[in-house]
Amino acid sequence: MLWSPDIHSSAEARRQARRRLPWMVFDYIDGAAGEEHGVALNRAALRDIRLRARVLVDVSRRDLGVTLSGETVDRPFGISPMGMCNLAAPGADLMLARLAARHQVPLGVSTVASTPLETMIETAEGHAWFQLYFSGDGSGTMKLVDRAEAAGYKTLVLTLDVPEVARRPRELRHGFTMPFRIGPRQFVDFALHPRWSLTMLVKGKPGMANFQRPGFTFDRTESRAKADWSYLARLRDRWTGKLVVKGVLDVEDAQELKRAGVDAIQVSSHGGRQLDSALPPILALQNIRRALGPEFPLYFDSGIRSGEDVVKTYAVGADFVFLGRILLFAIAAKGEAGLHSLWNALAEEASVTLAQIGRTGLTSLEGGLAQPDSG
Repeated sequence: MLWSPDIHSSAEARRQARRRLPWMVFDYIDGAAGEEHGVALNRAALRDIRLRARVLVDVSRRDLGVTLSGETVDRPFGISPMGMCNLAAPGADLMLARLAARHQVPLGVSTVASTPLETMIETAEGHAWFQLYFSGDGSGTMKLVDRAEAAGYKTLVLTLDVPEVARRPRELRHGFTMPFRIGPRQFVDFALHPRWSLTMLVKGKPGMANFQRPGFTFDRTESRAKADWSYLARLRDRWTGKLVVKGVLDVEDAQELKRAGVDAIQVSSHGGRQLDSALPPILALQNIRRALGPEFPLYFDSGIRSGEDVVKTYAVGADFVFLGRILLFAIAAKGEAGLHSLWNALAEEASVTLAQIGRTGLTSLEGGLAQPDSG
């Protein structure tokens, strides 16, 4: 069969990525905390949301555009911050940045990106938000804030659901570490995936680019447990741009964050990578929306696998949605062409879903849900 760049679903992208990537790299991207029940529960909760299919509505013109931070974007989803993206393929970070620039959607730039934060926002043509981890005593965090401000970032995404890095058995089994190290176990794994290995040999193994300069250090395993409300207050005073807090699942936390002056909340379970027994984020989103009312900006990530999932998430209260590992799978499967193929497939799925439920856009989807039949 002739090679084709087309990827028709996130499941297809994952299957192809699993064949192409070393086991260690695939399990780093795909894996989650504990026994991975949290991932499965969130997927089940998303699947159980039912949409009302309406007829005799003119849906010949549909618009996927939404308003984000006062500006209209032409896609209802952006790109979550993901660490060490270049493990999927050399230049994956910049592929994502170019995609963000093309569609003018936010690119989350991870603290542990494979490409310097300055290069990322330049390539994304300004459509980038910097994701921030607290670590140690917080002094290093503030140095990164200064760098992000100097580079032109207008939005910080403070990620708070990693007080300690969770145990992810698949990573532990393979001996995965950051910075990236190669030992005997990894050597055998890489030898069995020669195409990926030879490409990395030519391009160079990825590192944590934001810490490859004097005065900046990062230890992935370092405790982040000292972050508290006083730290948030200091950061809010220091950062004059928009401040998004990511990793929120609790209603009381959401209410307190609103009172503390954050600009938006990103409901997320870190893709199931932190707490296996966490409340499914899609259920947390519904609870938090009811508690905060219709006006406060709520973003969402975790478990999105299709354009239909995107529509469901808007219907239960999201103002914007972020995609994560499925984009890395598309890159691993078929490079930048595969990324664009999956991106367009997700948009088409969302548009077709709107047609099926008799809607022409993603705003004002109240009443678009029907509870599962109990009979």
